[in-house]
Amino acid sequence: MKDAQKPDHVSLMILVNRLREGRFVIPDFQREFEWKPWDISELMRSIFLDYFIGSLLLWKGKKDNFESLACEAIYGFQGEGTPEHIVLDGQQRLTAMYYAFMAPNVPAPSRANRFLYFIRVDRFMAEAYDEAFEYDWTRTGQKTLETDKEQYERHKFPLAIVGRGDRAIVKWSQGYEAHWKSQETLALEAGDPPGASVARQHAENALRFDEHLEGITQQFQISYIELDQDLELDKVCDIFTQINSRGIRLDVFDLMNALLKPKGLQLKKLWRQAAPRLDFVETERMNVYILQVMSILRQAYCSPKYLYYLLPGQEKKVREADGSLRKEVLIPDIDEFEKRWGVAVDALNRAIELIRHPQEFGAISSQYLPYVSILPAFAALWTAARTLPAVRQLDAQRKIRHWYWASVFTNRYSGSVESTSARDYLDVKAWLDDDLAEPPLISEFRSRFRALDLRRETKRGSSVYNGVFNLLVLRGARDWMTGTVPQYGDLDDHHIVPKSWGKDHKLGSVDSILNRTPLTADTNRKVINDRLPNKYLPELLAENDDTAVRAMMESHFISPAALDILRRDPFGVEDFEAFLVERQRTLQEAIEDLLVKERLDLPPQLRELDAQVETVELALRLAIDVALEGDSDRVPPHVLQKIDERIRAAAKKNAALDLEHYQALAGRLEYADLRELQDLILAKSLWPFFEPRFLNKERVAKRFDQLAELRNGIRHSRAVDDVTRMEGAAALLWFDAVLGK
Repeated sequence: MKDAQKPDHVSLMILVNRLREGRFVIPDFQREFEWKPWDISELMRSIFLDYFIGSLLLWKGKKDNFESLACEAIYGFQGEGTPEHIVLDGQQRLTAMYYAFMAPNVPAPSRANRFLYFIRVDRFMAEAYDEAFEYDWTRTGQKTLETDKEQYERHKFPLAIVGRGDRAIVKWSQGYEAHWKSQETLALEAGDPPGASVARQHAENALRFDEHLEGITQQFQISYIELDQDLELDKVCDIFTQINSRGIRLDVFDLMNALLKPKGLQLKKLWRQAAPRLDFVETERMNVYILQVMSILRQAYCSPKYLYYLLPGQEKKVREADGSLRKEVLIPDIDEFEKRWGVAVDALNRAIELIRHPQEFGAISSQYLPYVSILPAFAALWTAARTLPAVRQLDAQRKIRHWYWASVFTNRYSGSVESTSARDYLDVKAWLDDDLAEPPLISEFRSRFRALDLRRETKRGSSVYNGVFNLLVLRGARDWMTGTVPQYGDLDDHHIVPKSWGKDHKLGSVDSILNRTPLTADTNRKVINDRLPNKYLPELLAENDDTAVRAMMESHFISPAALDILRRDPFGVEDFEAFLVERQRTLQEAIEDLLVKERLDLPPQLRELDAQVETVELALRLAIDVALEGDSDRVPPHVLQKIDERIRAAAKKNAALDLEHYQALAGRLEYADLRELQDLILAKSLWPFFEPRFLNKERVAKRFDQLAELRNGIRHSRAVDDVTRMEGAAALLWFDAVLGK
């Protein structure tokens, strides 16, 4: 009998060479390449840390086989290849390797941009592996790929170098070493011994990194099974089907349980005790989440490698600032493990209670939880906030809420969550201590929320769909039949315009969150009853007070304009489209007002005052720009310096920031705070520009003081007493009158 299977293995570099030559092709029945950019990064991490990445199943190809399976080249491959193997299992891994190592000039799947992959050499050599693997999709990333000097200075080794072969790797390593040796010489000549020491360390890292690269590229082995080219097609397809239907998951919890048994601890017993407290959330990973919370609170990281440091007595290597290594035991014994397990369970239970609360985060049912995977970071952050002094906890909770909603509406936790959780925990903790350390995610949220296309959100369970539903619950959407806020066990999202009507008109957007809202089953059955809004709304308005009905609709983010559209008779497809556009606008304004500008937690009266404060600040900036004729040179240097520092800090966090806009005075004033606007108006050299409008310096200073007291009380989660509120309101009226001249 002819050998049907030939187990073998191949080194990484040989496999890369074969990928470059186009020796692997994908059969038509394989799914498309589905990995996200972060999945590719995780595979690179596994390879360069010498982890097993699984076996490949290949079928030795011949002309008939290639044609019968309609084989295509790996995603991104361009040019003429020399097909040799059909990939039956391992397509995602091979395609990810091709994309990272060859850096083809094509967008990543489901992305508009090309992605490039790098290893941060300084972090890698410091064993900070969770932070060492980076990817970039910006013009800056393209520039870094093309410029050796920039790579050396930023310690960024492009993985595309691997795709160019051994000589390219050696050349890069030698260039990196030479660069930092020259920097060491320059530092010594400049009388900077500390700088020389740092440069020398980087040069030494170059040698060690080169050795590691050589070892991985030449010795890292990928195992594969090759099926004989003459094996019958039906047998090949049967093998493929069996492989894709018999996967058995063995996760980190199972491994930790096995490792803890010899130490006298039954991890599964602890989990059985904890499970009933956490069963609101439907996930098989909750036991792993407990371990992740333990790990985040103890060492900030939570990827599988770090979870093993939670084993009692397990030593962890820690690199000091001077480059030396020391060993640390995180969990000394079983008692400490059980104690920290209990803290993590309490933290997750508290986090779940907060997220499901109808006045806190609005995920009233597990099916409306935007992410399950955000729980470890959320629980750890909330626990960290509770350890702060009492006077700081309100502000800390405000920031955590802002991070949470920003994560929901940017789909942040839809990818590689362990590294994201660790990064967010560290970033938000730094923000809790320093207002200027705002995480880049927050500015990303501010810039991206208006690009949300809510019409496309048709599937319950997606983060944005569920986030909008949570916002409706938080708004206190009142039931259309009783006029009261419903009991949340009976609440579901129902169609405003019936699904059957949308189906008749072949409108997929009828299932959009824009056409759904929280209602009870009774209201859906007795009020809507599969009828168009122009039938059931007039009945509501005829039997109830018009003002009350309109207010009730506005609690569902259905504006008066949207309500009028829904009442049109006849009601057609164009009317439905007009309703979706209007509700999209209303919901976007609500996201901006309640989440981006953080007015969700404010009482309605303060929420209105906060909006008025913002209007005055915008008017003040405009008045200053007009009075100074857009001339930044007239601004006192100390004020301009503070503003420009904030702009530079924002640009570091957000590469997409339009710096040209912030060269003009109007752009710069966007980063001026209220007190700096006051300084500009009252500055001795500038007062003549403003005196005709404001008349009296002392009165202006007093009104600014009143306005600032109100603003700071609102924005920094401090109590706003009646005197502050009334004086602030008076200042608002005064500024409104003066600026309206």
